[in-house]
Amino acid sequence: MSIVNCGKRRDCSGIALVASLIIGIIAAFLQITAVITLTPIFYIVALGIAIVYLAVTLLATSLSRETAECNGCCTSLNAVLIGILGTILFSVILLAITFAATSVIGAIVVGALFFFFSLLITTTACLAKCLAGCGN
Repeated sequence: MSIVNCGKRRDCSGIALVASLIIGIIAAFLQITAVITLTPIFYIVALGIAIVYLAVTLLATSLSRETAECNGCCTSLNAVLIGILGTILFSVILLAITFAATSVIGAIVVGALFFFFSLLITTTACLAKCLAGCGN
């Protein structure tokens, strides 16, 4: 299951992956230096958004499957699903386990949550662009 396109050009999903990786690294750095401290409400909201995204993605793909064929949208759809599942996983981990504000492992998990959440948001834009027929 590839996130980036097999072609030689960079596609929207590849750019979204790189941007999300940068956001995740910045969030992990800010967490370990205690510049940001997140409350459990943030994790609950991230979990809720990911679950709603999963339901909306299911509906959108089932409705668009009859009208559009998968001509490059599968890459964006795979990336959206990876973002959804990663966001659900890491928000549940952060809700279940308490980490100290300056914990290295806690910062890595928070960085992973931000990575997957931003991947979810950015690749949704790529999927909308692809389903609209504007290319990937």
